[in-house]
Amino acid sequence: MNALRLARQPAVRRFATATLTHDAAPAASAPSSRAPINLSNVEAQWEKFDSSERAALHEQLEAITKKDWKELSIDEKKAAYYVSFGPHGPRAPVSKPGDNLKAFLGFAALIGVSATVFFGIRSIGGEPPKTITKEWQEASNEIAIKQKANPISGITSEGYKGEGFVQAKK
Repeated sequence: MNALRLARQPAVRRFATATLTHDAAPAASAPSSRAPINLSNVEAQWEKFDSSERAALHEQLEAITKKDWKELSIDEKKAAYYVSFGPHGPRAPVSKPGDNLKAFLGFAALIGVSATVFFGIRSIGGEPPKTITKEWQEASNEIAIKQKANPISGITSEGYKGEGFVQAKK
């Protein structure tokens, strides 16, 4: 009966730990077809594992971490922390090292191109329009006063102290 039960169980990959004094997981008595993985190097090997190996490692570490944390080795604690909180899966970094420099250089290039286009267009633009000169704007004020433009809150209202249409400083 025991042989039949063992034959029906799927092959479970066992993981080696630094301390072998643990009560092994229930599947530890099943024969393994692969060599055990050392828990001291889980961070480097994580990407090489397929999903079934990752699940088996997670279950193994879950069984190990049910014990008192004072009894666990440093490698077991590191492996448990990496599997739970490591930079993989949804916690993987979005940007790679050097991406900030690329973004800054791209931004600087964009600003440089924009400045070049702005001053290039401005250099071929010609004279500014005559309507933005101070004399023209003062003449516009006089015309507005003669026509009594905006008598409620504008230039012809009682007590108006603004400059009217004058905006040019020159």
